Amino acid sequence: MGNPVSIPPTGQLDPDRREFWIGGTWQAPLEGSGDAHAVVTDPATGRAIGRVPQATAADVDAAVAAARAAFPAWSASGVSTRQALLAAVATGIREREAEFAAVITAEMGAPRDNALEVQTRLAAEVFDSYLTVLADFQWQERIASSQVVREPVGVVAAITPWNYPLYLIAAKVAAALAAGCTVVLKPSCEAPLNAFLLATVFERACAETGAPAGVFNLITGAGSVAGAALAAHPGVDAVSFTGSTGAGRAVARTAAETVKRVGLELGGKSARVILADEPDGSTVKDLDRAIATALADAFYNSGQTCTACTRVLLPEAVYERAVALAAEEAGRWPLGDPAGPGGHLGPISTAAQYDSVLAHIAQGTAEGARLVAGGEAPADRRPAGLAAGHWVLPTVFADVTPEMTIAQEEIFGPVVCLLSYRDEEEAARIANDSIYGLAGAVWCADPFRAEHFARRIRAGLITVNDGTFNVLAPTGGYKQSGIGRELGAHGLAEYLETKTIQW
Repeated sequence: MGNPVSIPPTGQLDPDRREFWIGGTWQAPLEGSGDAHAVVTDPATGRAIGRVPQATAADVDAAVAAARAAFPAWSASGVSTRQALLAAVATGIREREAEFAAVITAEMGAPRDNALEVQTRLAAEVFDSYLTVLADFQWQERIASSQVVREPVGVVAAITPWNYPLYLIAAKVAAALAAGCTVVLKPSCEAPLNAFLLATVFERACAETGAPAGVFNLITGAGSVAGAALAAHPGVDAVSFTGSTGAGRAVARTAAETVKRVGLELGGKSARVILADEPDGSTVKDLDRAIATALADAFYNSGQTCTACTRVLLPEAVYERAVALAAEEAGRWPLGDPAGPGGHLGPISTAAQYDSVLAHIAQGTAEGARLVAGGEAPADRRPAGLAAGHWVLPTVFADVTPEMTIAQEEIFGPVVCLLSYRDEEEAARIANDSIYGLAGAVWCADPFRAEHFARRIRAGLITVNDGTFNVLAPTGGYKQSGIGRELGAHGLAEYLETKTIQW
């Protein structure tokens, strides 16, 4: 692949990884994998910046065996012991947050502010949140003559994607460890280097707290090989997967052979409904701010957010004004070098996703939607020196109808679809006209009307106006957006079995 470029500041991280973290030691891949590796590329430049080994089924066996060996001691540990490890990991992330952010920017293109504030600091916050959850969690209850107890499910396989790599690892690993489970992590090969940095944090944290070797294990490899082997492995008791709906179906089918617990956070095509202030639909309070908020949500992380509300529903009476505002607002979002500070869009993270986004934009035009802003970035709109990157302009489609491909399929790029509705009944029908149900949003000057409408949306996370994200509250999907919940006490419960003792 050539010589990888440096990722400043790298600290202890070697971007040319040759070993897995298994059973508390760095281990070379077992015989049979040869020099198989995945190349990590910088999406802003297209250049190789690192590589990671590709696990075989034998490597998966070794990681699962290490997790199983650690499970008896860890599952029997007390709350304070688990809190100590979680706190040490959170501290380790914060101590090296600049390094984590630089790595995430380099491998998946998140702008520097995003990589630091959300990708990294939010991950540390998730580990910290389980200190609170553990302090309050009820592990047993008495029901008449029965004692009902909650126990860790066992060995957890955590399979994570590239769009929020460290945060999504934290959401799974922190909850599983808090529950008393041990973990085998397989991150995406497109953005795996942050996971190796996290393994060095665990190396120190386990040494400081006395956590058993094998409580956290890291392997990398293709989903079709390493991911499938984990999902099928009889030594794995639960699989937690975040990724596309198609891949989630495959994980569920494979896991069904051994009837193991499966948690899935999958795709989304979320709707943001902007409600009128008057019965005739003629006015929307702060329409300009409503549009700005909608686009900020949809364009953040270059649109590569599964909960992004990329369908924006508007009353007919204000529709054309909203289209004009959206086109103007999209023009204010510049493309920029992800290594630089400021509010700009980075590149699409992978070449395959870049091609998919462009194909969806072409499909939208072909089906009659009106492109009012954006599309593929021409040479003169690309950041200086980064013309080879995967750049898509902030894109807005008007005249979108519910049956169009771009209104039904997850695009996973900075593409917003503006739809109109006649009344709130139609708005609710359109919002729920999807195989997905991961998230949604409601904008309304009246908070009571907003909450009433939010209850009509069939999705797991609804944001009202400028609502803020809460790491103690659960997230997860309805319909084909997933099974189970992550974060907070609900996330912890996903990794627990319920046992009744009666006499």
